[in-house]
Amino acid sequence: MYCPFCNVPDSKVIDSRLAAEGSQVRRRRECAGCGERFTTFETYEMVMPRVIKSNKKNEPFDEIKLRKSLMHALQKRPVTQEKIEAVLNDIQQKIRRLGERDVTSLRIGEIVMQALFVLDHVAYVRFASVYQDFQDVEAFRKHIAQMQQIQDTGNI
Repeated sequence: MYCPFCNVPDSKVIDSRLAAEGSQVRRRRECAGCGERFTTFETYEMVMPRVIKSNKKNEPFDEIKLRKSLMHALQKRPVTQEKIEAVLNDIQQKIRRLGERDVTSLRIGEIVMQALFVLDHVAYVRFASVYQDFQDVEAFRKHIAQMQQIQDTGNI
């Protein structure tokens, strides 16, 4: 780690502790050149799988697309930004936990629908109406009836 004061490439760690609820390591360092102390934060880097689209095109996972689709479904809904961020993180963790190098957009959509079902039913219906590509009102009604049955039984 280069010293931010004198740019010497050598420093020693004088203290380490967990930060950010265990997802980071905070390290207090001392420069071997000038003796100044500074703090660094170390985080893990998790690579997201690639997304296989319905047209068989393979592309990198795009968190911005996920965020936009969630925000669109949650537009004008009484859901706090903190809950939205928590759902975003949860969805990404579930995708990572699949342990696959490639994940279909269909599977990602199912994970998003499960998260929205728990978070906000109106947002779930909005997302499902686009994602499921309902062709008529009857298909939409059937889906809502299934949703109500799931809600009544408590099986998500």
